[in-house]
Amino acid sequence: MRTTTRATVTVLLAGAVLVATVTAAAPVFAEQTGQRDRHPGVQAVLDRGVTTGGLPGAVAEVRDGRHRWFSDAGVADIATGRPRQEQDRFRIGSTTKTFVSTVVLQLAAEGRLSLDDSMEHWLPGVLDAPGYQPDRITVRQLLNHTSGVPNFATDDEIGKEFWHEPFLQHRFDHFTPERLVGIARAHRPDFAPGTGWTYSDTNYVLAGMIVERASGSTLAQQIRQRITAPLGLTSTYEPAADDVALHGPHGQEYSHLGYTDPNTPDYDVTELSPSWGWASGDMISTTRDLNTFFAALLAGRLLPPAQQQEMFTMVRTPADKWIKDTAYGLGVSSVDLPCTTVWGMGGAINGSWTYTYGSRDGRHLLSTNVNGDWLNGGNGPIDLFTAELKAEFCPGS
Repeated sequence: MRTTTRATVTVLLAGAVLVATVTAAAPVFAEQTGQRDRHPGVQAVLDRGVTTGGLPGAVAEVRDGRHRWFSDAGVADIATGRPRQEQDRFRIGSTTKTFVSTVVLQLAAEGRLSLDDSMEHWLPGVLDAPGYQPDRITVRQLLNHTSGVPNFATDDEIGKEFWHEPFLQHRFDHFTPERLVGIARAHRPDFAPGTGWTYSDTNYVLAGMIVERASGSTLAQQIRQRITAPLGLTSTYEPAADDVALHGPHGQEYSHLGYTDPNTPDYDVTELSPSWGWASGDMISTTRDLNTFFAALLAGRLLPPAQQQEMFTMVRTPADKWIKDTAYGLGVSSVDLPCTTVWGMGGAINGSWTYTYGSRDGRHLLSTNVNGDWLNGGNGPIDLFTAELKAEFCPGS
C-alpha cells in the first residue's frame, strides 16, 4: 500500500469589558437547512467527497449575513446508514488552538501575563535541554509557531505507535502535557527563537500549561468560563484526558491509518484518548458552534482591539512546511483564494478533519467536517475543503 506522510496529518493538529462583549446577543438567522440548491457549489463538493473521494460523510454550515444553511452528504454511521445531522459533534483537532490562543490573549488583556514573557518565566526548567534558550522563547512565539520548539507529533517513536495498524492498539494510551513536552525536548530545536517557522503542536501544549499557571485553574475551566459558556456553545467542550468517548449526539469517525490505497478498510476510531493532543488538538464541537465562535472572534467581540491586532498579525507560512497559500497569526490562519482571503482555522485528528474560515468581519463563514481522514485521488481532506472555500467565496473562478 502507498502511504501518506505523517506531516500531512500534523498540519492540522479584559475583565468585565470582555465579559460584556462576549455576552452580546447573537444574531437571529433565517434557516435554510436542507435546501441543497441554496449553495450548489458547496453541495457538489460535499457529494464529490463521498462519491469520488470515498469518505463516509461530510457536512457544512454556511452563514452569510443573517442566513444560515446546513447540508450533508454520505453517512454518520457506516453500519446503520444514518445520515449526518447538524447537531452531531465531532473532534476538531487543531482548531482547539484558536480557543487556547483566545484565552491567552484575554489573560494578556487583563495584565495576568504578557506576550513578551519568556517561557522560562512561566515554566522554569521545562525546556532545560541542550540547544534550548527558554529565556528567549516568548509566549507570542509559542502562539505563532516561531519558537523553534519541535513538534512532538512528528517524533519517530510516536510514529511507530500511532501510525498504521499500531494506532489501533495505542489509541487509548495516556499522555500528560509534561510527557508530550519531554518527547519534543529529546530533539534539538528546529531553529533559534524567532528566526524561522515550523508548525508545532508542542507550542500549544506549552501555551496550555502557561494558561493553567497564570490563571490558577484548568485549561478546560478557562475555555468554558471565557468562551463556550458566554457564547452559548453548548456542544463544545474540552474532554478530560481519560474521556475516550464523544458525548451527546454524534456519528462515528473512521480512519485509514495513513494508507492511501482506496481498498483500505474503514476503521472505526470514534473512541480514542484525547490526551495526546490536549491544548494542541483535543476539543469537540459542531459546525454551528464553530461558526458562532469564529463569527464572534473575527468581529472583535472576544478580544479588545490591541489583542485582536496581535492575533491577526500574520506570519507567511513556508510553502514546504504547511498548507499552500496560507499565513499564520496567533492561533488563527488565513487562506488565499483566487478572489479573496479567508480567515479561521482547520484541524485534523484520527477520523475527523475540520475547517472553519470566513470573511475578515465574520459575517460570511463556512464550517465543514468529514468523518474520515483520507481522500481517494487527492492529498487528503484539505483538497476537499479548499474546493469548498473556492465554491462558496469565489464561485465561478
